[in-house]
Amino acid sequence: MPDNPSLDISVIVPVFNEEENLPELLRRLNLVMEKQDKTYELIFVDDGSSDGSVKLLKDLMLKIPRVKLVKLSRNFGQHAAIFAGFSQSQGEAVITLDADLQNPPEEIPKLIHKMAEGYDVVGGYREYRQDSILRKIPSWFVARITSRLVKVKLKDYGCMLRAYKRAIVLEMLESGGSQTYIPALANYIAGSVAEIPVKHEARHKGESKYSLLRLLHLNFDLMTSFSLLPIQLVG
Repeated sequence: MPDNPSLDISVIVPVFNEEENLPELLRRLNLVMEKQDKTYELIFVDDGSSDGSVKLLKDLMLKIPRVKLVKLSRNFGQHAAIFAGFSQSQGEAVITLDADLQNPPEEIPKLIHKMAEGYDVVGGYREYRQDSILRKIPSWFVARITSRLVKVKLKDYGCMLRAYKRAIVLEMLESGGSQTYIPALANYIAGSVAEIPVKHEARHKGESKYSLLRLLHLNFDLMTSFSLLPIQLVG
C-alpha cells in the first residue's frame, strides 16, 4: 500500500458466494459514490467463492472502470479478505462494507461526514438490527468482551460498515495480523473513534456466512490477540 494516496476514498467489499446480491450492491454502491464529488475506487475481494461471484465481478469490471477485483486462492475468512483489500487500496479514507446488502450502501455518506470532523475511525452500529436472536446474543457478548480488551467502549463491534483513515490502515498492515479482528485492532491503534447509528436490513438473498461456531472462534481470537488472560490461565 503506497504512503501517498491517489484517491479520496477506497471502498472494500469482501465477497464469499454472494452472486445473487452483487449486481444490486454494485448498482447502489456506485450510485452513492458518484454523488459524493470525490475520487474513489471499489475493491471487491473474492474470498474463495465457489459460485459465479468471480465471473460476475469480472464482467462488471469491464462496464465500470472504478471496480477492482482481488481474488484469493481459497477461503481465508472475512478479515483476511479485508486485509488483502487494504493492501491494494489507494484512498485517503478506506471504507469497509459487507456484500450481503444488510448494511445499505446509502449509509456510507454518514461515515464520510463524521470522519470529516477529524476522527481516525468511524464505526456504524446497527440501530434496529434485522437478525435472529441466535445471532444477536453472541454478537452482544463479542462486543462486550472486545470493549474490555481494547478499552474502547462501543455498542456494535460486529458491524462491518466502518471508515478508517489511511494512517490507521497503514499501521494495521504493518502489524501483519491478517487474522486479527479488524474493528478491535483499529480501535486499539486509533487516537479518536466515533460510532454512529446506521440502518440494517434483513438478508433477502443467500445465507449468512457467520455461524455460531465462527463467532466463538472470533471471540477466542480476540482474547488471544489483545489479552494475556489465556496465558495467565494456563500458568
